Amino acid sequence: MNPPIYEIKGIKHNYDSKTVLEINYLSIQKSSIIGLVGPNGSGKSTFLRLLGLIEKPTEGEIYFDGYPVAPFSDSARFLVSLLPQEPFLMKRNVYKNISYGLKLRGNVNDIQSRVEESLLTVGLTYKEYAQREWYALSGGERQRVALASRLALKPRVLLLDEPTASVDSLSEQLIKDASLRARKQSGTTIIIASHDRQWLYETCDEILHFFQGKILETGQENFIFGPWEKLESGKWGKILSDGQKFYVTEPPNKNSIAVIKAFTFGHEHIPASAIEIDLKGVISRLSLEKKTGQIFATFLVGNLPLTLKLKPHQNIEKTWFPGNKRNIRYRLDQLKWI
Repeated sequence: MNPPIYEIKGIKHNYDSKTVLEINYLSIQKSSIIGLVGPNGSGKSTFLRLLGLIEKPTEGEIYFDGYPVAPFSDSARFLVSLLPQEPFLMKRNVYKNISYGLKLRGNVNDIQSRVEESLLTVGLTYKEYAQREWYALSGGERQRVALASRLALKPRVLLLDEPTASVDSLSEQLIKDASLRARKQSGTTIIIASHDRQWLYETCDEILHFFQGKILETGQENFIFGPWEKLESGKWGKILSDGQKFYVTEPPNKNSIAVIKAFTFGHEHIPASAIEIDLKGVISRLSLEKKTGQIFATFLVGNLPLTLKLKPHQNIEKTWFPGNKRNIRYRLDQLKWI
């Protein structure tokens, strides 16, 4: 049996004695597309740096294609390429930026064709851009050139950290298309950290949900952040931007995070003792999860985005479309604090 491209065992990583990432076990299959979601500071970028063999975990081991690896391991360092959230271009023209990695790896026979091919993949022509200096590129063009320099290497693993953040809409689509084409053409394993959940749900084989340095078991949770305050009659909650009140049980402290997995709508049977809270929301987005064919609906309740998974019989309702208003509910006894 072929080993996974990555196997992670007992990983713990610290910065200044604080644990920022902890994973007991995880395997990633070859030629898969994996999405990473989670709030800023949840450990996604650290995870990518470890997979990119840029940093060594404080504890634990990473296996690449069945063999243990460390930063800059000879067996893997030229097979993995990371595109960071703010990629760095050297102070030289586009051709020299893209060809640098090829020369470093000893690929000197077909450099021009590889540069030309990678530029075309990200929507830039060799004739117009090869001799253009780094400072003459727009933000979206710089990001595409940085991606082209990774694609030219034809890596076995391509790691992308927010690849479409802060670029124009054209560059965003070209970056998405070029990244996914690498898997189709070369069997590249692609691991993407992004806040664009719709794109990830529609393209990824699996989604990993990060929170406070750990991967959640289900990934369906909604996190509602404090601060919390006492409202009328001693109840705890917060007032949303549209005046609605989001009620919670008494929090451990005013800045605790409420976790709610199950939001529902319509009339569903609940225990007589359960307290159910009703909110008015507007559907902002529908997302199809590629792996399961399941549809997720994202609601805006005031300024608060909340996501629920539609049940099979709900997927076909014609009234489900962005802009439609619906009431959603949650039970206080299903709320947890972290």
